[in-house]
Amino acid sequence: MPQGPVIETERLVLRPPQAADFERYAELLTDEHACRFIGGSASRAAAWRKFLQMPGAWMVQGFAMFSVIDRATGLWLGQSGPWRPEGWPGNEVGWSFHPQAWGRGYATEAATAAIDWAFAELGWDHVIHCIDPENLPSQRVAQRLGSRNQGPGRLPEPFAGARIDIWGQTRAQWLARRAAVA
Repeated sequence: MPQGPVIETERLVLRPPQAADFERYAELLTDEHACRFIGGSASRAAAWRKFLQMPGAWMVQGFAMFSVIDRATGLWLGQSGPWRPEGWPGNEVGWSFHPQAWGRGYATEAATAAIDWAFAELGWDHVIHCIDPENLPSQRVAQRLGSRNQGPGRLPEPFAGARIDIWGQTRAQWLARRAAVA
């Protein structure tokens, strides 16, 4: 199990992925509708290989998306956190959630904690979110986070053909907004 921080919010625990998280992750990745904006559906075997990307990134880079766990039930809800693969258009804080977790504000709550952590611990000076122009729910999350659409972007292979808009904000914008809300 990769070592890393554990962040608690009002309803959630964010921590590095563990093998026990895979069952729910596989449910997400084998659901064609649920993963249409995150690279498409995958077989269970392919989902396992993709699942291993996050623990690997934790080991190699010292950061990656956190598993997002419901504090009350221990249920894996999704993943959210910093993500910067080779050739990526910037320092991303992304999210993907199991369909049973949709519409409950978990993505905003988890991404807020992840952005706070990325700015404080990784020293990032900006964050982006790569969002398909048709992914209205993720656009709404980005807006609730205070990010703005900065225009079309391009991902590296094998996603170079994907249509994305880059949403984002600077550390100064984030901190000013957080101070205004507090």
